[in-house]
Amino acid sequence: MTTTRRTFLAVMSMALPLTLTAGTALAGNAKVFGYAVQDLGNQYWVAVANGVKDQAKAQGIDVVVMDARTDAARELSNIDDMIQKKVDAILLSPWDANSGANAVAAANKAKIPVFVLDIGVASGSIESLIVSDNLKGGRIAGEFVASKIPADAEVAHISCQPGYVIPALRGQGFKEVMKEKGIKIVASQTAESQRAKGMDVMQNILQAHPNLAAVFAENDEMALGAVEAISAAGKSKQVLVVGFDGTGDALASIKEGRMAATVAQQPYEMGKLGVETAAAFLNDGKKPESETYVPVKLITPDTLPAK
Repeated sequence: MTTTRRTFLAVMSMALPLTLTAGTALAGNAKVFGYAVQDLGNQYWVAVANGVKDQAKAQGIDVVVMDARTDAARELSNIDDMIQKKVDAILLSPWDANSGANAVAAANKAKIPVFVLDIGVASGSIESLIVSDNLKGGRIAGEFVASKIPADAEVAHISCQPGYVIPALRGQGFKEVMKEKGIKIVASQTAESQRAKGMDVMQNILQAHPNLAAVFAENDEMALGAVEAISAAGKSKQVLVVGFDGTGDALASIKEGRMAATVAQQPYEMGKLGVETAAAFLNDGKKPESETYVPVKLITPDTLPAK
């Protein structure tokens, strides 16, 4: 499978209201894209949606953004809605790979091209997957943690929901580095990508492993929940927290000295690239790469982006 690694400048987007939104309708024969997104209650997906909407506006494309709100059944219903609207292309950020497969199957049946932005799908025919280099990002997180704690320290890993195949690469990369460094992972649990569950899981881990030195969470929402649990337990100076995504709340937490670091994705650029890729395919017949990797980078107090 051919892959292309492309470098983009980091762009931090302003979050819009976390509701179902639609682009401004355009007159005439303007193309219409649908963006089916898993959860606009998560800042990361708001940034992707902003990238989609801004690039669509720049290219004179109408876009309908529909939020599944973490519900796989609603996600499929949103896809059906887009099919009824006869959109020209569907951009998809599924709840998980299996729900994504159902969404793609429906779009394939309707002969609407699908471009997947992150997460991935278990099956079906898509034109392109645009995704961060998650394995490398997990290794970056692991190298950072290893540089900050003793080799005999205990660490924990909090994962996204089962079925999140691509985000699981973050955990894989982190675990690879821990094994290479001889650092023991004493707990690995899922918090299903959610902040509240991240807090609950972290509370349980701290009770079982009071000497914990660090935790890596596969997204910032879970990392921020872990931060709250660690603070409540009075262990903020003991347990180092590293997340993944580079959301606004995570950057604020790093600035405040609560989170130690995050591996930042470029969700706004991912959304823009999704629209660019779909438009080139439809307008120019340009066959996209099957996978495009968007680079990631470590954000610490020393490398926080300037306002």
